[in-house]
Amino acid sequence: MEAKRNAILDAALSLFSRYGLHGTTVEEIARTAGVSKTNLFYYFASKEEVYVGVLSRLLDQWLDPLRELQLDTDPIKGIGEYIRRKILFSRTHPEASRLFCLEMVQGAPLLRHELETSLKELVDAKAQVIRAWTAAGKLGPIDPHHLIFSIWATTQHYADFASQIDALLNTGLDDERFVEEATRNVQRIILDGLRVRQGG
Repeated sequence: MEAKRNAILDAALSLFSRYGLHGTTVEEIARTAGVSKTNLFYYFASKEEVYVGVLSRLLDQWLDPLRELQLDTDPIKGIGEYIRRKILFSRTHPEASRLFCLEMVQGAPLLRHELETSLKELVDAKAQVIRAWTAAGKLGPIDPHHLIFSIWATTQHYADFASQIDALLNTGLDDERFVEEATRNVQRIILDGLRVRQGG
């Protein structure tokens, strides 16, 4: 049952990320997942419920790397690893990243509850960790929320604007060397801004 449910969510992700909620039909989801429409409705009551299921699963996966930031983590190493994992997620889940972006651009009509509860709770908790690092002199002065927003924006750009990157550089996240180059540069840009300045 779990395998079939995941097959439906995988098929829906592929379609929703290309055509959006309103441009995708239940019939297309069922056909792509290899199940009947009746069978799909056994697992989900509506297309909107499938969509929320896709986004909720995505949000959980998307937040996994953030959960790893703990108070006893070395902040520079921990944030550097967070950046690396976020770019890797953009590489391995580009459709998921684009769908999440599309939902946000539309005002998060079906995901707002998740954003205001589970996402807010996690981000607020990690903001406290970052504040504690700053107070202990392990990081330069930085607003935790703006740091997190900046990491999200820079790392997800590689999935959400892949066509732009390809047009400008004729490469992208399919190229292992480009992934390493992108990771190193984003880490340098962000981490150099976080280091404690001597005498500052």
